[in-house]
Amino acid sequence: MRIALIGASGQLGTDLHQQLVGEVIPVDHARCDITDPARVAALLDEIRPDMVVNTAAYNLVDKAEIEPEAAMAVNAWGVRSLAQECQQRDLTLVHIGTDFVFGLRDRRTPWTEDDAPGPEGVYAASKLLGEYFVRSLCPKHFVIRTCGLYGQAATRTKGNFVQTMLRLARERSEVRVVADQQCVPSYTRDVAEVIAALVATREYGLYHATNAGPASWFEVAQEAIRLAGLSTPIMPITTAEFKSPARRPAYSLLDCQKVERVTGRALRPWREALRAYLEATGDYHRG
Repeated sequence: MRIALIGASGQLGTDLHQQLVGEVIPVDHARCDITDPARVAALLDEIRPDMVVNTAAYNLVDKAEIEPEAAMAVNAWGVRSLAQECQQRDLTLVHIGTDFVFGLRDRRTPWTEDDAPGPEGVYAASKLLGEYFVRSLCPKHFVIRTCGLYGQAATRTKGNFVQTMLRLARERSEVRVVADQQCVPSYTRDVAEVIAALVATREYGLYHATNAGPASWFEVAQEAIRLAGLSTPIMPITTAEFKSPARRPAYSLLDCQKVERVTGRALRPWREALRAYLEATGDYHRG
Protein backbone atom coordinates (compact mmCIF):
# COMPACT_ATOMS: atom_id res chain seq x y z
CA MET A 1 0.00 0.00 0.00
CA ARG A 2 1.43 3.36 -1.10
CA ILE A 3 0.08 6.30 0.88
CA ALA A 4 0.48 9.98 -0.01
CA LEU A 5 0.37 11.87 3.29
CA ILE A 6 -0.45 15.54 2.65
CA GLY A 7 0.41 17.88 5.51
CA ALA A 8 2.98 15.41 6.81
CA SER A 9 4.92 17.96 8.89
CA GLY A 10 1.90 19.05 10.96
CA GLN A 11 0.91 17.75 14.37
CA LEU A 12 -1.46 15.02 13.18
CA GLY A 13 0.52 14.35 10.02
CA THR A 14 3.68 13.66 12.03
CA ASP A 15 1.96 11.03 14.16
CA LEU A 16 0.11 9.51 11.19
CA HIS A 17 3.44 9.05 9.42
CA GLN A 18 4.48 6.81 12.30
CA GLN A 19 1.19 4.90 12.56
CA LEU A 20 0.03 4.26 8.98
CA VAL A 21 0.87 0.82 7.63
CA GLY A 22 2.51 0.76 4.21
CA GLU A 23 4.89 2.89 2.20
CA VAL A 24 4.12 6.43 3.38
CA ILE A 25 5.26 9.27 1.13
CA PRO A 26 5.28 12.54 3.10
CA VAL A 27 4.05 15.60 1.21
CA ASP A 28 4.52 19.10 2.62
CA HIS A 29 3.20 22.42 1.33
CA ALA A 30 6.37 23.11 -0.66
CA ARG A 31 5.88 19.92 -2.64
CA CYS A 32 2.17 20.34 -3.26
CA ASP A 33 -0.13 23.30 -2.70
CA ILE A 34 -3.59 21.71 -2.79
CA THR A 35 -5.12 25.01 -3.93
CA ASP A 36 -3.47 24.39 -7.33
CA PRO A 37 -5.40 21.63 -9.15
CA ALA A 38 -2.60 21.07 -11.67
CA ARG A 39 -0.07 20.42 -8.90
CA VAL A 40 -2.47 18.03 -7.19
CA ALA A 41 -2.89 16.03 -10.40
CA ALA A 42 0.86 16.05 -11.07
CA LEU A 43 1.62 14.85 -7.53
CA LEU A 44 -0.73 11.89 -7.80
CA ASP A 45 0.64 11.00 -11.23
CA GLU A 46 4.16 11.09 -9.80
CA ILE A 47 3.53 9.14 -6.58
CA ARG A 48 0.82 6.80 -7.90
CA PRO A 49 -0.55 6.08 -4.42
CA ASP A 50 -3.31 3.69 -3.41
CA MET A 51 -4.50 6.07 -0.70
CA VAL A 52 -4.30 9.82 -0.09
CA VAL A 53 -4.46 11.14 3.48
CA ASN A 54 -5.15 14.86 3.73
CA THR A 55 -4.30 16.61 7.00
CA ALA A 56 -3.63 20.00 5.38
CA ALA A 57 -6.00 22.77 6.46
CA TYR A 58 -6.36 26.49 6.91
CA ASN A 59 -7.06 26.45 10.66
CA LEU A 60 -6.61 30.10 11.64
CA VAL A 61 -10.17 30.37 12.94
CA ASP A 62 -10.16 34.09 13.73
CA LYS A 63 -8.11 35.16 10.73
CA ALA A 64 -10.52 33.33 8.42
CA GLU A 65 -13.15 35.95 9.22
CA ILE A 66 -11.06 38.65 7.52
CA GLU A 67 -9.60 36.52 4.71
CA PRO A 68 -12.38 34.10 3.77
CA GLU A 69 -10.97 33.48 0.29
CA ALA A 70 -7.81 31.96 1.76
CA ALA A 71 -9.77 29.65 4.07
CA MET A 72 -12.08 28.54 1.27
CA ALA A 73 -9.18 27.98 -1.12
CA VAL A 74 -7.59 25.38 1.17
CA ASN A 75 -10.48 23.88 3.13
CA ALA A 76 -13.08 23.75 0.35
CA TRP A 77 -11.78 24.20 -3.21
CA GLY A 78 -8.45 22.49 -2.57
CA VAL A 79 -10.21 19.53 -1.00
CA ARG A 80 -12.58 19.42 -3.99
CA SER A 81 -9.58 19.05 -6.31
CA LEU A 82 -8.23 16.20 -4.19
CA ALA A 83 -11.59 14.45 -4.17
CA GLN A 84 -12.00 14.77 -7.95
CA GLU A 85 -8.51 13.48 -8.68
CA CYS A 86 -8.89 10.57 -6.25
CA GLN A 87 -12.25 9.64 -7.78
CA GLN A 88 -10.80 9.64 -11.28
CA ARG A 89 -7.98 7.32 -10.19
CA ASP A 90 -10.18 5.10 -7.95
CA LEU A 91 -8.11 6.02 -4.88
CA THR A 92 -9.12 6.06 -1.23
CA LEU A 93 -9.20 9.57 0.26
CA VAL A 94 -8.86 10.15 3.99
CA HIS A 95 -9.80 13.65 5.11
CA ILE A 96 -9.74 15.33 8.54
CA GLY A 97 -12.81 17.28 9.62
CA THR A 98 -13.68 19.35 12.67
CA ASP A 99 -16.19 19.71 15.50
CA PHE A 100 -16.78 23.31 14.36
CA VAL A 101 -19.27 22.10 11.75
CA PHE A 102 -21.92 21.85 14.48
CA GLY A 103 -21.92 25.56 15.30
CA LEU A 104 -23.50 27.27 18.28
CA ARG A 105 -26.75 25.38 18.83
CA ASP A 106 -27.73 24.47 22.39
CA ARG A 107 -26.67 20.90 23.08
CA ARG A 108 -26.13 18.64 26.09
CA THR A 109 -25.37 15.26 24.51
CA PRO A 110 -22.42 14.39 22.22
CA TRP A 111 -22.89 14.99 18.50
CA THR A 112 -23.18 11.87 16.34
CA GLU A 113 -22.34 11.41 12.67
CA ASP A 114 -26.08 11.43 11.92
CA ASP A 115 -26.69 14.89 13.43
CA ALA A 116 -27.19 17.72 10.95
CA PRO A 117 -24.31 20.24 10.87
CA GLY A 118 -24.95 23.94 11.35
CA PRO A 119 -21.68 25.84 10.92
CA GLU A 120 -21.26 29.47 11.91
CA GLY A 121 -18.27 31.43 10.71
CA VAL A 122 -15.98 31.16 7.71
CA TYR A 123 -13.68 28.46 9.07
CA ALA A 124 -16.57 26.16 10.00
CA ALA A 125 -18.33 26.69 6.67
CA SER A 126 -15.16 26.06 4.67
CA LYS A 127 -14.46 22.82 6.52
CA LEU A 128 -18.01 21.57 6.04
CA LEU A 129 -17.82 22.29 2.31
CA GLY A 130 -14.63 20.25 2.17
CA GLU A 131 -16.38 17.36 3.88
CA TYR A 132 -19.26 17.51 1.43
CA PHE A 133 -16.93 17.49 -1.57
CA VAL A 134 -15.12 14.39 -0.29
CA ARG A 135 -18.31 12.53 0.57
CA SER A 136 -20.10 13.37 -2.68
CA LEU A 137 -17.25 13.12 -5.19
CA CYS A 138 -15.04 10.27 -3.93
CA PRO A 139 -16.84 6.99 -3.14
CA LYS A 140 -13.86 5.45 -1.34
CA HIS A 141 -13.51 7.94 1.49
CA PHE A 142 -12.99 8.31 5.21
CA VAL A 143 -13.89 11.66 6.77
CA ILE A 144 -12.80 11.88 10.41
CA ARG A 145 -13.99 14.78 12.55
CA THR A 146 -11.91 15.56 15.62
CA CYS A 147 -11.45 18.38 18.13
CA GLY A 148 -8.71 20.60 19.59
CA LEU A 149 -5.69 18.66 18.37
CA TYR A 150 -2.36 18.92 20.17
CA GLY A 151 0.79 16.96 19.40
CA GLN A 152 4.54 16.85 19.80
CA ALA A 153 5.21 18.41 16.39
CA ALA A 154 3.94 21.70 17.82
CA THR A 155 7.04 22.01 19.98
CA ARG A 156 9.15 22.13 16.82
CA THR A 157 6.93 24.23 14.58
CA LYS A 158 3.99 26.23 15.89
CA GLY A 159 2.28 26.02 19.23
CA ASN A 160 -0.98 24.45 20.30
CA PHE A 161 -3.39 25.23 23.14
CA VAL A 162 -1.47 23.21 25.73
CA GLN A 163 1.91 24.71 24.86
CA THR A 164 0.39 28.19 24.79
CA MET A 165 -1.05 27.73 28.29
CA LEU A 166 2.29 26.52 29.66
CA ARG A 167 4.10 29.45 28.07
CA LEU A 168 1.64 31.97 29.50
CA ALA A 169 1.84 30.34 32.92
CA ARG A 170 5.60 30.84 32.90
CA GLU A 171 5.40 34.43 31.65
CA ARG A 172 2.44 35.89 33.54
CA SER A 173 1.21 36.28 37.10
CA GLU A 174 -2.14 34.75 36.13
CA VAL A 175 -3.77 33.12 33.09
CA ARG A 176 -7.36 33.82 31.99
CA VAL A 177 -9.10 31.01 30.11
CA VAL A 178 -12.60 30.53 28.71
CA ALA A 179 -14.65 28.24 30.96
CA ASP A 180 -18.03 28.07 29.20
CA GLN A 181 -17.06 26.06 26.10
CA GLN A 182 -17.31 22.27 26.40
CA CYS A 183 -14.93 20.26 24.21
CA VAL A 184 -12.56 17.28 24.15
CA PRO A 185 -9.03 18.36 23.17
CA SER A 186 -7.33 15.35 21.63
CA TYR A 187 -3.78 14.04 21.53
CA THR A 188 -2.69 13.52 17.93
CA ARG A 189 -0.91 10.28 18.79
CA ASP A 190 -4.19 8.75 19.99
CA VAL A 191 -6.18 10.09 17.03
CA ALA A 192 -3.51 8.85 14.59
CA GLU A 193 -3.64 5.35 16.09
CA VAL A 194 -7.40 5.04 15.64
CA ILE A 195 -7.27 6.54 12.12
CA ALA A 196 -4.60 4.00 11.11
CA ALA A 197 -6.81 1.20 12.41
CA LEU A 198 -9.89 2.65 10.69
CA VAL A 199 -8.42 3.02 7.20
CA ALA A 200 -7.32 -0.61 7.26
CA THR A 201 -10.96 -1.74 7.55
CA ARG A 202 -12.31 -0.38 4.22
CA GLU A 203 -15.47 0.58 6.16
CA TYR A 204 -15.76 3.88 4.31
CA GLY A 205 -17.76 6.80 5.67
CA LEU A 206 -17.96 9.60 8.22
CA TYR A 207 -16.51 9.13 11.71
CA HIS A 208 -15.80 11.04 14.92
CA ALA A 209 -12.53 10.50 16.81
CA THR A 210 -11.51 12.35 19.97
CA ASN A 211 -10.21 11.49 23.39
CA ALA A 212 -12.91 10.71 25.95
CA GLY A 213 -14.70 12.77 28.59
CA PRO A 214 -16.03 16.33 28.71
CA ALA A 215 -13.82 19.31 29.48
CA SER A 216 -13.76 23.07 29.25
CA TRP A 217 -10.76 24.94 27.94
CA PHE A 218 -10.34 26.23 31.50
CA GLU A 219 -10.18 22.68 32.88
CA VAL A 220 -7.65 21.62 30.25
CA ALA A 221 -5.43 24.63 31.01
CA GLN A 222 -5.75 24.01 34.74
CA GLU A 223 -4.78 20.36 34.38
CA ALA A 224 -1.86 21.06 32.03
CA ILE A 225 -0.42 23.69 34.35
CA ARG A 226 -0.87 21.41 37.38
CA LEU A 227 0.85 18.48 35.64
CA ALA A 228 3.72 20.76 34.63
CA GLY A 229 4.27 21.64 38.28
CA LEU A 230 3.44 25.32 37.84
CA SER A 231 1.53 27.34 40.44
CA THR A 232 0.29 30.22 38.30
CA PRO A 233 -3.36 31.08 39.14
CA ILE A 234 -5.88 30.23 36.41
CA MET A 235 -8.90 32.53 36.17
CA PRO A 236 -12.10 31.38 34.41
CA ILE A 237 -13.71 33.83 31.98
CA THR A 238 -16.71 33.71 29.64
CA THR A 239 -16.70 33.52 25.86
CA ALA A 240 -18.12 37.05 25.82
CA GLU A 241 -15.17 38.32 27.86
CA PHE A 242 -12.68 36.61 25.51
CA LYS A 243 -14.00 38.64 22.54
CA SER A 244 -12.59 36.65 19.63
CA PRO A 245 -13.45 37.65 16.03
CA ALA A 246 -14.87 34.19 15.25
CA ARG A 247 -17.69 32.64 17.24
CA ARG A 248 -16.84 29.26 18.73
CA PRO A 249 -19.11 26.32 19.59
CA ALA A 250 -20.27 26.21 23.19
CA TYR A 251 -20.60 22.41 23.07
CA SER A 252 -18.21 20.33 20.94
CA LEU A 253 -18.34 16.84 22.39
CA LEU A 254 -18.34 14.24 19.61
CA ASP A 255 -19.83 10.76 19.98
CA CYS A 256 -17.09 8.28 19.02
CA GLN A 257 -19.01 5.01 19.39
CA LYS A 258 -19.01 4.36 15.64
CA VAL A 259 -15.23 4.46 15.19
CA GLU A 260 -14.75 2.44 18.39
CA ARG A 261 -17.17 -0.21 17.13
CA VAL A 262 -15.55 -0.47 13.69
CA THR A 263 -11.93 -0.48 14.91
CA GLY A 264 -12.36 -2.16 18.29
CA ARG A 265 -10.36 0.71 19.80
CA ALA A 266 -11.58 3.14 22.45
CA LEU A 267 -9.71 6.43 22.83
CA ARG A 268 -8.53 7.03 26.39
CA PRO A 269 -9.80 9.83 28.68
CA TRP A 270 -8.40 13.27 27.91
CA ARG A 271 -6.64 13.60 31.29
CA GLU A 272 -4.64 10.41 30.65
CA ALA A 273 -3.80 11.57 27.13
CA LEU A 274 -2.71 15.00 28.35
CA ARG A 275 -0.37 13.49 30.91
CA ALA A 276 1.13 11.18 28.27
CA TYR A 277 1.69 14.17 25.99
CA LEU A 278 3.44 16.19 28.70
CA GLU A 279 5.60 13.20 29.58
CA ALA A 280 6.59 12.88 25.90
CA THR A 281 7.46 16.59 25.59
CA GLY A 282 9.37 16.68 28.89
CA ASP A 283 6.92 19.15 30.46
CA TYR A 284 5.51 16.72 33.03
CA HIS A 285 6.66 17.49 36.57
CA ARG A 286 7.14 14.48 38.81
CA GLY A 287 6.40 16.04 42.17
